[in-house]
Amino acid sequence: MVKVYQTYLNGTRIYTCTTCHSHLALHEDIISRAFHGRHGAAYLFDNVVNVSLGAKEERMLMTGMHSVADIYCNICHTTVGWKYVFAFEESQKYKEGKYIVEKSKIAKENDWDEVDS
Repeated sequence: MVKVYQTYLNGTRIYTCTTCHSHLALHEDIISRAFHGRHGAAYLFDNVVNVSLGAKEERMLMTGMHSVADIYCNICHTTVGWKYVFAFEESQKYKEGKYIVEKSKIAKENDWDEVDS
C-alpha cells in the first residue's frame, strides 16, 4: 500500500474537497469564476494540490476542442474537475496548465466573509 502525503495550505481562505475536506486550493489562485464543468458552475484555478491526474483525452468543450485530464482528490478519489493539457485554438491557450474545479465539489474552510464567493 502506498502512503499518501497531503499538502496543507496556509491561508485564511482555503477550498477543500466536499467529501473528505482535504485542502485543494487557495482563493488567491482563482483566475475566473465564469466557467462551467460537467455538473454546473466551476472555477478556473492557477494551482491545486492533493489531486492526481487521470488519462489525457480530447474533449469538445463549449470553447472548442481541448486535451484534458480529469483530476481526482488524492484522499477520497472523488473527481473534482479537470486539467487543461492542450488547447487547439489559439484564443484558448491561456487555459493550458490550469485547472477547472467544480463548485459543487469544493467547500470553504474557516470562516469566510459571505461577500467573498
